[in-house]
Amino acid sequence: MATTERPPSTGRLRAWMLEGLSDLAKQHPGPHAEPEPAHKGQRWWRVMCLTGVDYFSTLGYQPGIAALAAGLLSPVATIVLVVVTLAGALPVYRRVAEESPRGEGSIAMLERLLSFWKGKLFVLTLLGFAATDFLITITLSAADASTHLVENPHLTEALQGKQMLITLFLVALLGAVFLKGFLEAIGVAVALVGIYLLLNVVVVITGLWHVITAGHVITDWSGALTTEHGNVFVMVGVALIVFPKLALGLSGFETGVAVMPHVQGDPGDTDERPAGRIRDTKKLLTTAALVMSCFLITTSFITTLLIPEREFKPGGEANGRALAYLAHEYLGNAFGTVYDVSTIAILWFAGASAMAGLLNLMPRYLPRYGMAPHWARAVRPMVIVFTLVAFLVTWIFDANVDKQGGAYATGVLVLISSAAIAVTIAARKAGQRGWTLAFGAISAVFLYTTVVNVIERPDGVKIGACFIVGIMLISLLSRLARAFELRVTHVTLDPMAERFVRDMAHRRIRFIANKPGRRDKAEYRDKAEQIKADNDIPAQEDFVFVEVTVTDPSEFEAGLTVRGEVLHERYRVLTLESASIPNALAALLLHVRDATCCTPHIYFEWTEGNPFANFLRFFLFGQGEVAPVTREVLREAEPARERRPRVHTG
Repeated sequence: MATTERPPSTGRLRAWMLEGLSDLAKQHPGPHAEPEPAHKGQRWWRVMCLTGVDYFSTLGYQPGIAALAAGLLSPVATIVLVVVTLAGALPVYRRVAEESPRGEGSIAMLERLLSFWKGKLFVLTLLGFAATDFLITITLSAADASTHLVENPHLTEALQGKQMLITLFLVALLGAVFLKGFLEAIGVAVALVGIYLLLNVVVVITGLWHVITAGHVITDWSGALTTEHGNVFVMVGVALIVFPKLALGLSGFETGVAVMPHVQGDPGDTDERPAGRIRDTKKLLTTAALVMSCFLITTSFITTLLIPEREFKPGGEANGRALAYLAHEYLGNAFGTVYDVSTIAILWFAGASAMAGLLNLMPRYLPRYGMAPHWARAVRPMVIVFTLVAFLVTWIFDANVDKQGGAYATGVLVLISSAAIAVTIAARKAGQRGWTLAFGAISAVFLYTTVVNVIERPDGVKIGACFIVGIMLISLLSRLARAFELRVTHVTLDPMAERFVRDMAHRRIRFIANKPGRRDKAEYRDKAEQIKADNDIPAQEDFVFVEVTVTDPSEFEAGLTVRGEVLHERYRVLTLESASIPNALAALLLHVRDATCCTPHIYFEWTEGNPFANFLRFFLFGQGEVAPVTREVLREAEPARERRPRVHTG
């Protein structure tokens, strides 16, 4: 009786893990991936909810942070934050969305300004701060959610001392949602944001009603404020000084751009001209900023006027949960518990927008640089990696919100500052003098804020530096491990080059690898005679010279265009431009083999100098130990020895 063999469980697991390539990874395809139509995606308001779980969830702790930083001046300081948000961050990121509609953000804009390794290292540095921002968003939000859970009056005794376990469970649950599928994450975000904002509207209206009906509250606050700070100018000055401590209220803009590829746009959008996607992303950013600004002002006002100052301090009932305090105080424990559940849910899921940002950002750069394995383009393996890193960060910081605040603010401010600088440069290149001056002023504000934050909380830079060093180390090791991969995605021959190949196919195909010099008649004559003598080749045999010009050796993979020309009415020469000489030659040989069904031969001179130094030249600059590296690239690309193009060195 015949039986059907079941595929091995490891094969099914691998297929399931790499299935994520059809989800988020289609937005940043590799060289062999099928491009997704540009109009696919979700409505902008749904994607806004994914960003909003990060942005809006800061209401869980922002009013308390403002009260601790500014005291009675909290509403004024929050107004300064709102002005910076609407007049600074919002215009900057609307321009970023226009300049990088694929979701690369300011990092891609700045990448275009720098080339070679300095550009790659600069991008890796910004990716380090982005990783700091996004990963700390995941761990800090989960830690704050567990804090709300532990401090709920009904659960305090049962959950006391278990915050670490609860935080780790929430992080793991977030990872499980993304392993299930990204579209499910958007659906959950829409529900959470809708419920959370509705409950906050109830709390805000109730708080404003109590402020209005108890008239002495406003007079007491204004009197104390005048006594403490004197006049309006002093108040504004102090508010500007404490503003960097409120910078967490700016989170959400970078993730708003990072998840941009999931905005649906118009049916007529193309990858080159996604006009609808840009328009709707601007709607997303503007709506989120306006909604958040209204909540920031009203919540800072009611919490400052209605909550005693001592309750904001560590150990107080409003510490880290000011709005939850008001919900319990004025709407009862039943409503307060519902509010706690909603706050806990959105704080936990705030990591979803950060996870989406990481999944959209990292695979766009690291695999393209050769600084991550191929599976890094798949969603599910990366979800597991980021979840494990989040576990480590949670353990290191003992699931403490305050310890992670400095790192979070640093990551947010560095990315916003880089975005402001990027759009300033873009406006200058476009000849827009007014926008250049405006964006320049905004850049100065954010740079000041960043510097002040770093001085006051240097731990943020230290944590960011750890991420940067980790990313650079892993990236360089990955690049080293993949040094002998065939990096060319496709080969295109012009008509003259195709003619050379067709002509050689009637006899033995022989190439000479030549480093272009003066390119005079003597250079090619002497090179051909030397190769014939070194390899004992009959004098009547003819060759085609191959010359590779190194462009940007820091690039890892790209297409290859081959051009043919006849020099000095005799010598046939193929010219190529590539990031790596050995990879370009190997790709050409394999292409010629497949096109002609003949085995091509290529002839080299041995490279003079120390082999280790020559390998470093190849690794960093795309040239050096050309002959053996070309052979090794061919060996990895074609395991069958009988089908492998022949490499000769004399």
